[in-house]
Amino acid sequence: MLVFWTQKLVFLSVPKTGTTAIETALASSADMVISNPPELKHAPVYRYNRFFRPMFERACNASDLELMAVMREPVSWLASWYRYRRRDFMRGHVNSTHEVSFEEFVREYMKGDKKAPFANVGSQAKFLEPRPNGVKVDHLFRYEDQSRLLNFLEDRLERTIQLERRNTSPAMPVELPLATQKKLRKKCAAEFKLYESLA
Repeated sequence: MLVFWTQKLVFLSVPKTGTTAIETALASSADMVISNPPELKHAPVYRYNRFFRPMFERACNASDLELMAVMREPVSWLASWYRYRRRDFMRGHVNSTHEVSFEEFVREYMKGDKKAPFANVGSQAKFLEPRPNGVKVDHLFRYEDQSRLLNFLEDRLERTIQLERRNTSPAMPVELPLATQKKLRKKCAAEFKLYESLA
């Protein structure tokens, strides 16, 4: 999470959406950089609303901060998690995907609360879900539209931005049969609906 106080902007870090590269590039411009622990670095809207918003409002008398975030196409997002958990040092860990195919990973992910640890990667839609009190992401960008994201940030922060690849997953082909894709779209409809609503 990055907080730009003068610009009244908070960048929420959705996992596996290139946020490490953005945080590395913008940390020097931010007034607050929360890089650890992961539960706070990747604080979703509900956690921001519960902990950070009250702090800003009560201690700093500020209620006009805007939230921004990045969302990745749902199948691509799952593929990134699958590859990330297939790194060499993950072999033998409970979260490793070395022993399963990408289709098995996705099928396990669709089991909801009963999924195996290696497929427990959360939900972008849940991460970004607006709160009943009106707190929501004001600026949501597609990961695949980097130019639009960077144009917004450069305009808002009044600086040029150069991104370097960081925290990348191993390159490997992943395939998902059409029948499994259709089931995923049905089981995780909220993910696709939100992504497809983005301009």
